[in-house]
Amino acid sequence: MPDLQSLGDNLQVGLEHYLTLSVMLFSIGTLGVIFRRNVLVMFMSVELMLTSVNISLVAFSRYLDDLNGHVLVLFVLAVAAAEAGVGLAILVEIFKKRDTVDVDEFRQLME
Repeated sequence: MPDLQSLGDNLQVGLEHYLTLSVMLFSIGTLGVIFRRNVLVMFMSVELMLTSVNISLVAFSRYLDDLNGHVLVLFVLAVAAAEAGVGLAILVEIFKKRDTVDVDEFRQLME
């Protein structure tokens, strides 16, 4: 049986691990925006993409030993919260009028 303390000493999470996680989350978010027709799923996908950018900012900020990335993350979180609040309020009003959250139905609003 291996010693757990010595096993833990060899496991270090570096910048490349955080960036890999960030790329994977951003890719999932991009696929959600492109292929899903439900607006709620698209909002969640955009939020996932913003979270992946935040992970990258914090990882680079920690790697470069600079706090500017952490400060920028706070601004991104504030903008994401405002975007979610306004977007969901608009979505609720459209759902009341159309009884659907399908993106194809929203195209009729532009005509």
